[in-house]
Amino acid sequence: MITIIKPGMQMSIQDQGRTGSRHLGIGQSGCIDPYAQVITNRLVGNDDNNPVIEITLGLAEIKFDNDYYIALHGTDMKATVNGNAVEPGWSFYIKKGDVLKFNAARHGFRSYLAIGGEWHLPEPILDSYSTDILAGFGGLTGQALQAGDSFDITPRYNTKIGLGAMLPPKSTQIRIHAAPHAALLPKDTIVNFINHSWHVSPNSNRMGTRLLSDECDISHDVSLPSMAVAPGCIQLPPNGEPIVLLNDAQTTGGYPLLGTVIEADLRHFAQLKPGDFLHFKFVTLKEAHAAQEKLTAHLNQLAIALNYINK
Repeated sequence: MITIIKPGMQMSIQDQGRTGSRHLGIGQSGCIDPYAQVITNRLVGNDDNNPVIEITLGLAEIKFDNDYYIALHGTDMKATVNGNAVEPGWSFYIKKGDVLKFNAARHGFRSYLAIGGEWHLPEPILDSYSTDILAGFGGLTGQALQAGDSFDITPRYNTKIGLGAMLPPKSTQIRIHAAPHAALLPKDTIVNFINHSWHVSPNSNRMGTRLLSDECDISHDVSLPSMAVAPGCIQLPPNGEPIVLLNDAQTTGGYPLLGTVIEADLRHFAQLKPGDFLHFKFVTLKEAHAAQEKLTAHLNQLAIALNYINK
């Protein structure tokens, strides 16, 4: 069993999310950085889609009432157990009674905790354990984890301590597909969007990253009928402050779209915190496919290495 002592800013149970249900008005949810989830699970011998705990900003504590292999990835929150550092990207053996403590994140925003074993949670919703906080289902109670929450995990010990794996590099240059509504927006809107830097607004969350700029004004008065949207879509409200939709985003929207973030780059938004700067670059479909293939190759190499080590 594990018990949440301090949840920090936000702590939730996530896996790879829900697919094939947007026509029902049900969003995706799931880890904003799915590669961190897959890598941490592989380090502790879990299946790729096993749930993990997503920790936002840090300042959290978790108590373990059994021995487990654990792994962290994402931003470094200077986690410790009994004063010993738990480095991101490495498997770590934790003992019954130990408390895992997270300090404040400094250079990122989210960390992912995998715990080796079978997680005993309420029945999955649409084949996913991911917590959809706005809809109020999934995870443990349908909400973010709170102090005092606990659940059982049957330990799994079919891995080796000290295994390590790096995440693919981070970037603040975000690659996007061309904007479908460029012709409907005021002249030079797309050019200004691409040619200027943007910074993350404090008014951002798992639904979307809101962007601000001190350098340009791309406000408009274009109104459109509601249309289907998905994580990665870049909406442009009338106030000219773009919103990059993320995992908990709604399924429809009426704002014009500036473009769509390629799948390989959506993971970067897991670590962008308020005040961080980023800029955008158009790429072709071929370039987007190449970027995705590169990430897939990274995971395949990890799978080969871990299978060899665990023989």
